[in-house]
Amino acid sequence: MAGKNKDMTMMEHLEELRRVLLISIMATFIMAIICWVISDQVLRILLEPISSTGNDVVYIGIVEALMTKIKVSFFLGFLTALPVILWQFWKFILPALRKVEKIYFTIFVVISYIFFISGVLLGFYAVFRVAVKFLLHFGGNELIPMLTIGNYISFTIMFLLPFGIIFELPLGVYFLAKLDLLSHKYLVKKRKLAICFSVVTGAVLIPSPDILTPLMMAAPIYLLYEFSVGIVRFVEWGKRRRAGKQREREMAGYKTTVREN
Repeated sequence: MAGKNKDMTMMEHLEELRRVLLISIMATFIMAIICWVISDQVLRILLEPISSTGNDVVYIGIVEALMTKIKVSFFLGFLTALPVILWQFWKFILPALRKVEKIYFTIFVVISYIFFISGVLLGFYAVFRVAVKFLLHFGGNELIPMLTIGNYISFTIMFLLPFGIIFELPLGVYFLAKLDLLSHKYLVKKRKLAICFSVVTGAVLIPSPDILTPLMMAAPIYLLYEFSVGIVRFVEWGKRRRAGKQREREMAGYKTTVREN
């Protein structure tokens, strides 16, 4: 299997990628149809930052309400189909896994999914709600917000998805540390760069005329960076511990050999 994968031509790789994309799209589409049933309830939750301030959301096009429900359904469909999508893409990147590797691979996919959903939930409950309420109050009593449902939901989805993606950072850092491609000293040395990167990433992912929204996006990114530093420290500690035990076993074996001689 491994040899077969190495000998695959470019066309065969493209065909495999096409299959992965097709399965991912189909899984999202099927789950979107199923999630249509709960789209109204989820829509109410997403509108809570607006409704809790006493403001209303309107739609100005005949099909805008329908298209918004479809958009919410596909957003939910993507989130619920994500385990399948992650499995397909990681299997494409890491082909020909042995039985033991498949167990670890499955655990990795589950953890990836948990991290992604955690990022989306944290983004909504800890950052998005606060940002929306602040921005609404920013207009003062003189300005009346006239928010359309289509624009609001599009903004919400574009705000939340990057949180899920960014929450995959610790997993990537973990594997780089395991491969000795990253050290905690390097990450500590690059802290200032990480702060700049967090702010720029927040501004790029959530383009907004106000400064608060990108900063609220940047804060979790930098906190994840610090969390990743801790992960690398833990990996390095584990390696030192295993190396120490290995040296002890070698010394014990050497002493035994000396006594026998």
